[in-house]
Amino acid sequence: MISKPDKNKIRQRRHMRVRGKISGTAERPRLSVYRSNKNIYAQLIDDVKGVTLASASTIDSEVSGKSKTEQASGVGELIAKHAAAKNITNVVFDRGGYLYHGRVQALAEAARENGLKF
Repeated sequence: MISKPDKNKIRQRRHMRVRGKISGTAERPRLSVYRSNKNIYAQLIDDVKGVTLASASTIDSEVSGKSKTEQASGVGELIAKHAAAKNITNVVFDRGGYLYHGRVQALAEAARENGLKF
């Protein structure tokens, strides 16, 4: 019997394909998004040095909202504030192999509204 392909493995393959084309620097870090069933996480990453410059997630106490989409918007606002504190305005958006829809889209649009350019 043929088994169904694992959705997460397909996403990881898609993510690695995209990661071959984009990379973050100190001047223009990569805004990486990871979405789990309960939470959403965002990081600003300098791939040249291999360090995380800033991070935000729904686990942080500053993020609140009723729905997961509202919480994702809060994470977008928070990551933009952390970036502004470090004088970062331009980023490369890495959607992590997820569709640009729903929570990922809400996070990206909130980050744009709060000063990040991508």
